[in-house]
Amino acid sequence: MRIQRGGLVLATCVALVMTLPAVASATPSPADQLARKVTATGVNRHLVALQRIADKNKGTRAVQTPGYDASLDYVAGKLRDAGFLVDTPEFPYETSTVEAAAVDVGGVKPKLVPLTYSKSTPAGGVTAPLAVVPENANTGCAAADYAGVPAKGAIVLIRRGGCTFAEKQRIAFEQGAVAAIISNNADGGPVSGTLGSPDAAKLPVGGVSKEDGNVLAGKAGTQTTLDIRVRIEARTAKNIIAQTRTGRADNVVMAGAHLDSVEAGPGINDDGSGTASLLETALQLGSAPKTKNAIRFGWWGAEELGLVGSTKYVESLSFEEQLNIALYLNFDMVGSPNAGYFVFDGDDSDKVGAGPGPYGSAQIEKAFQDYFTGTGVPTEGTDFTGRSDYGGFIAAGIPAGGLFTGGELIKSEAQAKKWGGKAGTAFDACYHQACDNLGNIDRTALGRNAQAIAYVTASYGASTESVNGVPSRANRLQQRQAFVAPHLDGDPDCGLATA
Repeated sequence: MRIQRGGLVLATCVALVMTLPAVASATPSPADQLARKVTATGVNRHLVALQRIADKNKGTRAVQTPGYDASLDYVAGKLRDAGFLVDTPEFPYETSTVEAAAVDVGGVKPKLVPLTYSKSTPAGGVTAPLAVVPENANTGCAAADYAGVPAKGAIVLIRRGGCTFAEKQRIAFEQGAVAAIISNNADGGPVSGTLGSPDAAKLPVGGVSKEDGNVLAGKAGTQTTLDIRVRIEARTAKNIIAQTRTGRADNVVMAGAHLDSVEAGPGINDDGSGTASLLETALQLGSAPKTKNAIRFGWWGAEELGLVGSTKYVESLSFEEQLNIALYLNFDMVGSPNAGYFVFDGDDSDKVGAGPGPYGSAQIEKAFQDYFTGTGVPTEGTDFTGRSDYGGFIAAGIPAGGLFTGGELIKSEAQAKKWGGKAGTAFDACYHQACDNLGNIDRTALGRNAQAIAYVTASYGASTESVNGVPSRANRLQQRQAFVAPHLDGDPDCGLATA
């Protein structure tokens, strides 16, 4: 379009001058400012609150307990007081109540804990030979692991690690097993966990301790009786969803952590650490930040029963509502006592496990890597194993990423040399146990991760351009200027060349 000289040209020149980027200053970016405000001291105060809530409620904050309800009230109350738009949507789920749990392997009777949603045996149990799956880093995670194992018609013993419990028992079922025992791969009590949902359950499955698993591994071929009976019940629970009052609601940056613990303990690292870090980030950010994009926080219920709250939340959104979420950041265990610094492998550069996340996940991984590089802390990738709340978002095609300081797996010599801590010991030896309390936190790791959470979240609040092409305000102005200038006729007052 040809622009006439005169008042319109002058107005255009003024408009162009106003769009020029501001002169750089030494003022820290909003992301830097937020990271400085989020401290280990502030996060730790919320952990103290969660510990006291558990102490008042039989040592647990598991879903469907008063400890969970009090945790929800604490977090939601803080957010409401800070002015956030807060909702606590209810979701349905199914849980299992144990009515019988026992195993007898030739007279050896270790403690057995049924996995949530385990199939039931007949009254009195099933009796079959014990088949032992050879142990490796991914024991029982592939059909090839059963080479030479007489699994058909047997009760199989599988070491924990490498894939989900649901995957282990599914593969055992496909090999013809009639039941499964999963032994812990870290010191402590019996395995406790979930098969994810009643639909995923294929076998009666129970967990035993590492020590008992070692004993049973020497009893291959022994006649074994396993008795597990559970009752499935329909229940409801609540999530917490909190969003800023400012920013684009059609390009939301979302970050989440699960609120519930396992029944066995207070869950201060798993996932009090993620809950508290996210809460302190939200409170320091404020409910009306000057961000281009709205920021939404989620605290999920019933994660320990199979990622239920987060999955139900994503499924409750229409396609357009899912499209409004630019990306999802997940923080599950960010203060492990023998901490590592893991970033979810969005681009699958490690070539381990599940493969890359949806487009944009690689960029999220790089954002966290770059932050830690800038602070002098080396990181490693960690696979999207499906064991935390990013699962529902990835399934919907939403790019995802996040941080993790390690669970029941063992820290290597190389990792101890790189990060400190103790090699040959689990990153969190109290994982899913009563000892996951205030003494089970590395506060240096907690502070570093909390600041990384704040920095990256605030950075995406300014722009998600690297993830989905939606630029910051400054970049939009530059792009507009780059488009307008070539279409203007030359004018001496503007200093533009005539086309």
